[in-house]
Amino acid sequence: MQARSALFDLYGDYLRARGSRAPVAALVRLLAPLDIAAPAVRTAVSRMVRQGWLHPLRLASGPGYLLTPKAARRLDDAASRVYRTGRGGSWDGRFDMILLNGPLARRDAARLAFLGYGPLSEQVWVAPRASDEVEAILAEAEIGYDRFSASHTAGASGSTEIVGRAWDLGRLGQSYEDFVTSLRPVVKAVTSRSTDEEAYAARFQLVHAWRSFLFQDPQLPPALLPPGWPGVRAAGFFDKHATRLRPAADRYVERCLQSASRGGRVGFSDT
Repeated sequence: MQARSALFDLYGDYLRARGSRAPVAALVRLLAPLDIAAPAVRTAVSRMVRQGWLHPLRLASGPGYLLTPKAARRLDDAASRVYRTGRGGSWDGRFDMILLNGPLARRDAARLAFLGYGPLSEQVWVAPRASDEVEAILAEAEIGYDRFSASHTAGASGSTEIVGRAWDLGRLGQSYEDFVTSLRPVVKAVTSRSTDEEAYAARFQLVHAWRSFLFQDPQLPPALLPPGWPGVRAAGFFDKHATRLRPAADRYVERCLQSASRGGRVGFSDT
């Protein structure tokens, strides 16, 4: 797990609801259970400041870092998708279609994929729902484009064909199955006898792995998914264990933040 991506997870899943800020000492403590060393945390923080994701500030307990508005918006959007609080199940049968005047750089293509767009060709991208962020991404990339709202004349069969061309659902479905297989022993190892730190570390790994699907899964409406879609089972698995481990993980986070504010050491026994 890279320090930078772990920091995004930490701010998005725990610190956003706690003022979107934390002393650097707490950031170091909170990533230690993930085997991320202090120098790596500090390097990642500096990089995120340069990229406009974090803003340095002085807290009563020492130097700290606050999410920028840009980062807060992105993490709120990610949270709604991770916990599926902002995704509707209906679909009007129309695709948002982008016709580019030239090829996208890899970075910009990844940004479109994050928003749920898939390529039919190098210069044609589609999504089952329009995103307001597309125009800003393409303006920044200095790529001209035309944009249409389109439905397939062949109806459902044609839409299924479009989906098969834009996204590799076979590979994505296998990724969901692998997610459950690999994370099951991690979360099952945490029982009522486990410490809060152990629950926190297991939940962090669970959420981190689940967040990777933000960059893989276009979150297609059920009408466009094949029967027995593995993502449904994986989502149930994630919800169950993310919820079960949350109270202990929250206790550990609070203890780390309180300890950092006092300048003390984090205890490892549950109280």
